[in-house]
Amino acid sequence: MDTRGIDQMLGMLRATSAAASGGPAEPAGAAVGAPGGTDFAQVLQNSIAAVSQTQQQAEAMAANFAAGNNSENLHEVMLALQKASLSFQEMVQVRNKLVSAYQDVMNMQI
Repeated sequence: MDTRGIDQMLGMLRATSAAASGGPAEPAGAAVGAPGGTDFAQVLQNSIAAVSQTQQQAEAMAANFAAGNNSENLHEVMLALQKASLSFQEMVQVRNKLVSAYQDVMNMQI
């Protein structure tokens, strides 16, 4: 079983977590914005781009497999599709938490 995709996803999650917490980012991590910390918008944009890229790769693999390309095997295609689905679900949960936090801030009494 090829675990490179899973290892890559774990690396991206660790880099995003390190960048969001202000720790040293790995090479695949998000760019550092202001001198005092990370740029949240850039971290979010990089995460969305990573999810989009994962989905595009999975769709390409599925299309190649459906077209009868022998370089793609069913297990790798299914793993890529699941990885894309999980990363999308994770991004939706992050969005939901951000919307909830925004609503809490907007409802605060001054």
